[in-house]
Amino acid sequence: MEKLESTVLPAPFVWNGFAAYLFDIDGTLVNSRDGVHYNAFFRAFRETWKRELKLDGIPLHGNTDIGILRAAALVAGVSVAEFSGKLPQALAMMQAEVEVNAAQLRAELCPSIRELLERLHSAGKLLGVTSGNLEPIGWAKLRAAGIAGYFRFGAFSAAPDFTAGTHNETRVAIFQQGIGEVRHRLGESAAVCFIGDTPADVRAARAVSASVIAVATGINDVETLRRERPDLCLSCCTELLEPHRP
Repeated sequence: MEKLESTVLPAPFVWNGFAAYLFDIDGTLVNSRDGVHYNAFFRAFRETWKRELKLDGIPLHGNTDIGILRAAALVAGVSVAEFSGKLPQALAMMQAEVEVNAAQLRAELCPSIRELLERLHSAGKLLGVTSGNLEPIGWAKLRAAGIAGYFRFGAFSAAPDFTAGTHNETRVAIFQQGIGEVRHRLGESAAVCFIGDTPADVRAARAVSASVIAVATGINDVETLRRERPDLCLSCCTELLEPHRP
């Protein structure tokens, strides 16, 4: 009798088996229905580098605040030295602009986010955010959405003092900082899962050797995200809460 070759099926992805979950903000936790953050870019750029900001052709989703400013400065003809020298001033101005207009923030929760956060929190999971926003701006959005209290820490593109050494211009650097904070709190063996809505989130998670769930609640559809081969790809976080989901 001919011997049949055995087939080993891949183990299912158990999404709720991690010690920590690190969420992107824009397009993953919330979608902003205001122009507060967007307008802060324009004012800071104009007043810092005395040029008009042009964002045509510059990737915004999956980018970082510093990355967006650098790309716009290159288009506007700002030298690398001038950009770097005045960057702290621009970041401080963006922060101040958002703080002044915080009452106008309209951060709309993505589907089932509050329910998901409550479930993970009740299960004793460590929750954090990993965002390309400046830290004060990211927390302002979370407060406006009423979910800031679920998160123990955040890793952002720049800390509030904007001093040298506090910048994370790439998502990989932000994700690495997030993992470092988890390890500091829970130990080196703690399993981490990122949740994001852009191909850049999936790539950054892979770059730091972490698991990642992609959700199509931002501007990217499921097919676009699936091409990046995340561990799990969903239309929204509601699917994580379905009874059949392991």
